[in-house]
Amino acid sequence: MHLSDLNVVLTGFMGTGKSSAARELSRILGRKIIDIDSEIEKKGTPISEIFRIEGEPYFRDVETAMVKEVSANRSVIISTGGGVVLRKENMDALRRTGIIICLEATPETILERTSKTTERPLLQVQDPLGKIRELLTAREACYKDADLTINTEGKNPREVAEHILEKIKTLPERPGA
Repeated sequence: MHLSDLNVVLTGFMGTGKSSAARELSRILGRKIIDIDSEIEKKGTPISEIFRIEGEPYFRDVETAMVKEVSANRSVIISTGGGVVLRKENMDALRRTGIIICLEATPETILERTSKTTERPLLQVQDPLGKIRELLTAREACYKDADLTINTEGKNPREVAEHILEKIKTLPERPGA
């Protein structure tokens, strides 16, 4: 499959810059963005409410269903939630039609970027920095399953997008899906 036919899938922990990098990539490439969390919320319930009422396992089921739905698209930019990597079936579905790029940042930067909102249910704890470190450690192997990893430390969204595009050019063509 030619790289231009593939989706550009951004994954990584919350606060690593997936949404802002997706907007820049969309602008540069002229591709539509599909934000999995936004698509879930369009169905009627904010993610924070799903977590509060139904719990994380239920949310992960909803997320997996949405991943399968959006993975059917071609030549779009997909921005995932930070926990999408927790299920191999999500990564397999995203990889069938896309290049998976994991964005990363230090726990301190993630805390700084996420502390401006209460919309992060997993960080509504006594020690959010400790929780970030704990979750990053638990998800480390899952994040390494990406095709590319891009560090977003000290980079603005435009620089992140340009770095992604440079790295994508170095990837080999893929056999047809």
